Amino acid sequence: MTEIKAGLEDIVVGQQDICFIDGDKGELVYRGYHIDELAPYATFEEIVYLLWHGKLPNQKELAQLNDRLVARRSLNEDHLKLIRSMPSNARPMSVCRTGVSQIGLYDPEKLTFDKETSLLKADDILAKTPTIMATFDRYRRGLRPIPPREDLSHAANFLWMLNGKEPTREAEKALDLYLVLLAEHDYNASTFACRVTASTWAGMYSAVVSGIGALSGHAHGGAVQEAMEQFQEIGNVNNVEPWFEGCLNSKKRIMGIGHRVYKALDPRAPHLRARVEALAGQSENRKWFDIAAKLEEITGQHPFFQERKLYPNVDYYSAPLLHMLGLENDMFTPMFALSRIAGWCAHIMAQYADNRLIRPRADYVGPKGLKWTPLEDR
Repeated sequence: MTEIKAGLEDIVVGQQDICFIDGDKGELVYRGYHIDELAPYATFEEIVYLLWHGKLPNQKELAQLNDRLVARRSLNEDHLKLIRSMPSNARPMSVCRTGVSQIGLYDPEKLTFDKETSLLKADDILAKTPTIMATFDRYRRGLRPIPPREDLSHAANFLWMLNGKEPTREAEKALDLYLVLLAEHDYNASTFACRVTASTWAGMYSAVVSGIGALSGHAHGGAVQEAMEQFQEIGNVNNVEPWFEGCLNSKKRIMGIGHRVYKALDPRAPHLRARVEALAGQSENRKWFDIAAKLEEITGQHPFFQERKLYPNVDYYSAPLLHMLGLENDMFTPMFALSRIAGWCAHIMAQYADNRLIRPRADYVGPKGLKWTPLEDR
């Protein structure tokens, strides 16, 4: 009898040299570099180059990538018209999906799959999607859009377009770290969706849209928004313990704790924790760090979480970080997408380079041998 692994859990479906994860040891590696080696030093632009080219860039290569991205940040009038036509209560992830589809309408290369052309498409998606999301968020708040700037980093430019003021160095570093840590994560659901679509020889824009669709789901990218909502529900560090006891009694899941792959601490979580604490300082935002830290302490000492090896994942401290940067909760998952586009595009290009249609099988468990009944007799 065929062994069924629900959700393809632990099933190896291919080989790749982009990302390595050891869930038991809590290790994450991009192209040979442990995340602990990259997080303190690398910029998001360097990570993009690493994922797309298989090596860290030198100064000239990094400058060339930055120039290409800067040149593609702006939206044309048709893009702006589409965003203005969207309902203000539209889900930002739906806007993200539709926006990338529209970018693809202006792709002059059409369906071509060589590496050089694919890199141009990847540049286009990575550069324009932040502008789309910042523009939509300002429109729905009744504010005028702010054009991108050429003199700012990828992270700083997004915060500039979102908030209308140049971010502090601490805010820029916080978002840049977030983008670095979320850029890639092996064959997660959205990346696998991208590769399935690319395997049909669909274009890169369609493949990325598949990733956005998969990421929008509650079980994948939506958890970061729910993590923030639970911290807001707690409201105050003094409420953490009674809130936690209420969750145990009602068997309510605590968002941001536990991971499908990691049976040790998610290696991205400590980097985010440190950055959230630094970003909060002694400001009024300090309570979000204090709530998260207290809840982490309580769960870490509880036998239920210890026995099941449930630790904070990347969503846990991403939530207060994004909140402190001025983002609404429903913009958190699009921020995940703005980072993961880097990894998606790396996998799509790898799929094109050595393609075989992804076409799994399933065991049929339905009836057989049924006989046709005329319509008038049913």
